[in-house]
Amino acid sequence: MFSRPVSFVVAGAAGAATLTAASAPSPLYPVYQRLWGLSAFTLTTVFAVYVFALLVSLLTVGSLSDRVGRRPVASTALVLLAVGTFLFTVADGPGGLVAARIVQGLAVGAATGTTTALVMDSAPGPRTGSIVSSAVPTFGIALGAALAGALVEFAPHPRELVFWVLAVVYLLLAALVWWVPERARTTTSPEPLWRSLLPSAGVPATTRPVFFGLLPSIAATWALGGLYLSLGSSVIGSVLGVHDHFVVGLVLAVFFTAGTCGTALSALLPPRARQGFGLGTLALGVLTTIEAMSSSSLPLYVTGSVIAGLGFGATFRFAVDALGKAAPPAQRGQVFATMYIVSYLAFSVPALAAGLAVARFGLEPTVVAYGVFDVALVAVAGVTAFVRTRRTTTEEAAERQASNRP
Repeated sequence: MFSRPVSFVVAGAAGAATLTAASAPSPLYPVYQRLWGLSAFTLTTVFAVYVFALLVSLLTVGSLSDRVGRRPVASTALVLLAVGTFLFTVADGPGGLVAARIVQGLAVGAATGTTTALVMDSAPGPRTGSIVSSAVPTFGIALGAALAGALVEFAPHPRELVFWVLAVVYLLLAALVWWVPERARTTTSPEPLWRSLLPSAGVPATTRPVFFGLLPSIAATWALGGLYLSLGSSVIGSVLGVHDHFVVGLVLAVFFTAGTCGTALSALLPPRARQGFGLGTLALGVLTTIEAMSSSSLPLYVTGSVIAGLGFGATFRFAVDALGKAAPPAQRGQVFATMYIVSYLAFSVPALAAGLAVARFGLEPTVVAYGVFDVALVAVAGVTAFVRTRRTTTEEAAERQASNRP
């Protein structure tokens, strides 16, 4: 078995590699669009079926690792992910893309909550675990976009090579996770295992106040991520006039790389300032990208993406940290799976609606409206955070006053 530090690295690598599946096809969407004459709605549909398959998987096997252990679920999901990447290499039309995305979605849904719990289980401490587990999604998505953009632009077999590379990585990690010791206790439910596969979602009663308070923040971050991965390449190409696939991949990667940096940066701030920093930079970044599109300025768009990415990472890290502390260790898989159900609903439903709107209103007006919608979500999250903080402060003051009474 691996030592704890090595296990932590392997768990983090598995989590990051899993999320490369979300972004690796994005720089290829303009290629598919030209090759097969796909509409914006078809592209967002290809993106959405991935997310809906992912949600089905989260609802059924998302918390299975709490029963059977982290290793078998993570390894099986990584093997299935390799199968999904292979299907991309043989796709010959939108039907092939949909099939590949469905398999990817099923695999990622099984892996996300499991690998997040695996990271938390093997982390040297709760603080390190929350930083890494919240940074892993953005890092993996950034890596997938940058790698795909580079290979599409400069390497041979532009539509296949990135998926061959990822398939090898997935199979290697599928073997390595078997050497990660199981840290968390599995549940001892007397129910048969098959009953745990029935569609379900939920969080323990003690965790619900924290979970519901974080919903607007989670929705704001992942709705913006869905916009970047579904229509981001079209915005960069059609609105900003960039047609180099490598540059498209880099611009997409900038947002998610900044998300990773935002995760680390927020850890340096006082705890009470972290959520405000995340939400503030998220809103500012979105508004900056809206201005960049109206002026067709790529540098300003990149700047806005960096600012928004910092907010994405800081806000999501706050959510993961809060849920990690509130969730009972034996139910972390279920809690994180439920968190990702909410995340991916926010990731997909607004993006699919935007794909429909593009055909009627055009790309730029749709993306601007999407940005305004996301800023509204941030405002709701800010109000919710303020109310919760004020209530907590009042309760703490009342408790101190009661304890000082004779």
